[in-house]
Amino acid sequence: MIEIRHLKSLIAIADCGTLSRAASRIHLTQSALSHQLRALEAHYRVRLIDRGSRSVTLTRAGERMVAAARAVVEQIQAAERDVARLAQQPAGSMRIALECHTCFDWLLPIMQVFRKDWPEVQLDLVSGFHPSPLELLADGEADVIIGSPQKRRRGVAWHPLFRFEVLAVLPIDHRLRAKRYLAAEDFSTETLITYPVPDDRIDLIRRVLKPAGVKPRHRTTELTLAILQLVASHQGVAALPNWGVANYINREQVLGRRIGKGGLWSDLYAATTTATAKQPYLEDFLETARRECFANLDGIVPLG
Repeated sequence: MIEIRHLKSLIAIADCGTLSRAASRIHLTQSALSHQLRALEAHYRVRLIDRGSRSVTLTRAGERMVAAARAVVEQIQAAERDVARLAQQPAGSMRIALECHTCFDWLLPIMQVFRKDWPEVQLDLVSGFHPSPLELLADGEADVIIGSPQKRRRGVAWHPLFRFEVLAVLPIDHRLRAKRYLAAEDFSTETLITYPVPDDRIDLIRRVLKPAGVKPRHRTTELTLAILQLVASHQGVAALPNWGVANYINREQVLGRRIGKGGLWSDLYAATTTATAKQPYLEDFLETARRECFANLDGIVPLG
């Protein structure tokens, strides 16, 4: 008999494309997920996925089951929202602060979905740059911080969202265009264009350039589009999340190259206070964010 956990497993497989990533997303071992899948296929006497060397694809039967799974899970989430309201949970508010400027690209559509689901929850963005964003939680000035994980801290709960790759962004005729990936020394004679944040909050500088003793020229601007325009105009190079530059790379306005042979990967989390972590509307917001991101952002992978 099919259960809710099976439905969520099928959705994860469809979104992630591999069993290992799907298992990580729903906090199962790969063998446990495979066992679930075999049980479903045995029950319905039909193959739901085709296994390739690196990925899996849905069969026609699998596609039909995933479509049903999405519809059922969406209805369950709607019911859970209604139950929370019937239990007379306080309306509350959610003030969101962003460490990652490019998160605006995917966050705004998610906020629109959330407002429709929770019209009684006041949703707002905390504007401006904050050198210590976790202090906003402690001071009651924000309810959710979206950014990179930091050291464990009393009273703070970390909620995994996804992992993404940071790409080097170059002009289309750049001297390094023939390279498959860039090393730290490739940046030594470049002008690096970044957001106006401290160096220790920039993955390329903290994890690649600084350990190698490389200090390129540096300029800043606050807008992602401005960074991309500067790069396209040969004013420098940048390092941005894959989802933030994919459209510009596809339109051949800039080039994207991996940083290091295995790529430079970063983790994105949401931080809340432990006191608010179990609020129904907050849990629903996080689930909506993960669902919409995996459905719409290319190149992201689950966090365990």
